[in-house]
Amino acid sequence: MNLIFAGTPEFASAALKAILAEGHTVSLVLTQPDRPAGRGMQLHPSAVKQVALQHGLMLHQPERLKNPATHEPIRAAAAQGATLMVVAAYGLILPQALLDLPRLGCINIHASLLPRWRGAAPIQRAIEAGDAETGITIMQVDAGLDTGAMLLREALPIAADDTAASLHGKLAALGARMIVNALGQIEQLAPTPQPAEGVTYATKIGKTEAALDWRRSAAELERQVRAFNPFPVATAKLTNQSDTPLKIWRAAKAEGIGNPNAIPGVVLAADAAGIVVVSGAGTALRLLELQKPGSKRLPAADFLRGFPVAVGDSFSLPD
Repeated sequence: MNLIFAGTPEFASAALKAILAEGHTVSLVLTQPDRPAGRGMQLHPSAVKQVALQHGLMLHQPERLKNPATHEPIRAAAAQGATLMVVAAYGLILPQALLDLPRLGCINIHASLLPRWRGAAPIQRAIEAGDAETGITIMQVDAGLDTGAMLLREALPIAADDTAASLHGKLAALGARMIVNALGQIEQLAPTPQPAEGVTYATKIGKTEAALDWRRSAAELERQVRAFNPFPVATAKLTNQSDTPLKIWRAAKAEGIGNPNAIPGVVLAADAAGIVVVSGAGTALRLLELQKPGSKRLPAADFLRGFPVAVGDSFSLPD
């Protein structure tokens, strides 16, 4: 097929690579503008742009798509034979005028089992909520927020130790395989409207959510740690260390240690096995991998050698 592709991060680049490997023509690639990143805050191309450059594909990087002038490259690609647009984590809203340009419209690779977790952060929210499974939905794009009819849908179990990073990799591979499958039978696929029941929304993850609230149960906190790895990374502050924010990369429920009368945030143990902290509902959370500002992430045993934490210390509660 002759396609237009719109996507930005690594999740999307996996799909673009698979589409090109299958022999499809990509007449135009839409991706977000280069963004500053790293310590030097230099401009870096998106993962999708890097693939496009490697294959000599035509690029279009508008900041927004509200101005009709930004539509011209898409209009030209459609006029020259691009019959379908494929979208994967593009990050910009596509106006209806653009969706109508390719003859076969526009389809999206969404990282959830719709209608659950429509929106920006389906991978993180599925882990955070304790879902047993997630998956990929190949869907038609319409004017709503992930409300279009479904074309293909495949489930994937969420492992007990999955982080947002590890689950992202699994779903990216699944999405790449499924989009190639969909393109091979695109005109034979029957669109299925999404059911009205079971709709949830995966709001964008914000840094303000990173702080661990010790009043929540250990199970909830452990899921939050995994969901926020690698971004924005869960944080905790010790009250006797000038509220130094520590990043918590890995944690586990401390079995059989919780006390329903203990004060949330109080340290119960701090040794090579981890830092055990009182959490809500009579539970405790064991911090296994931590990072202090300006340092690297370390297992608890190594972390404690350079950052002493004692029994009875307390982690502060977020506002």
